[in-house]
Amino acid sequence: MLLAEVAQATQRLADAGVPSPRNDAEELAAFVHGVKRGELHTVKDADFDARYWEVIARREQREPLQHITGLAYFRYLELQVGPGVFVPRPETESVVGWAIDAVRAMDVVEPLIVDLCTGSGAIALALAQEVPRSRVHAVELSEDALTWTRKNMEGSRVDLRQGNALDAFRDLDGQVDLVVSNPPYIPLTEWEYVAPEARDYDPQLALFSGEDGLDLIRGLERTAHRLLRPGGVVVIEHADTQGGQVPWIFTEERGWADAADHPDLNNRPRFATARKALP
Repeated sequence: MLLAEVAQATQRLADAGVPSPRNDAEELAAFVHGVKRGELHTVKDADFDARYWEVIARREQREPLQHITGLAYFRYLELQVGPGVFVPRPETESVVGWAIDAVRAMDVVEPLIVDLCTGSGAIALALAQEVPRSRVHAVELSEDALTWTRKNMEGSRVDLRQGNALDAFRDLDGQVDLVVSNPPYIPLTEWEYVAPEARDYDPQLALFSGEDGLDLIRGLERTAHRLLRPGGVVVIEHADTQGGQVPWIFTEERGWADAADHPDLNNRPRFATARKALP
């Protein structure tokens, strides 16, 4: 019975243009019935919950899966998300993976890390979890987003602050080993091409940044240079269409070395890195 319902729901979601209809139909079935996705076959016909069609209807309207379930999964984390906070994406896991490798290669006993525009806290929490002796600081501007960030960071050792990423952490100037950020980077001109899940549900503050999408990244370049110690590293996510553009913001004239672009798991340019030049 349930598997037949899931098949029907999959077709409905596919017809609505949902990118991963089968996955979402199964995830929502598991959510409504209180089981893991691999346990759907254990739900008896008599136990089918009609609320399933209510959540399928919401997903048909392109409400994000994570808003319906209230959860987003990121690396080894389970995060609470909902209206007002950017839902972390799988692409950002590649950014964090590179950052972890970079910090480990530094051979610093207690690396100092700053996450700018932390949103749900995904990046900061992943780094705190996977680099055990790191000292992680994070900043978020939006009060709506911070409602979720604080829930996710409760009991963690991340230092969370509210404020503008461009002038945050003046007390850490010149001391930081790694600056990481997944900032807004979508050009305003691309608004109509953005997936409904992001355009209609993610906060605009977390999505758009000027005509070419690089306004905030240009500002963060100065922030990162201010925060980092000589030899420290910056990692910034960008759109796959901005490959090649972002490294040019981190020029030698501005005090950087080794600026480069890196691909995500789909081999699309996804994030740029640079090292603060030694004096």
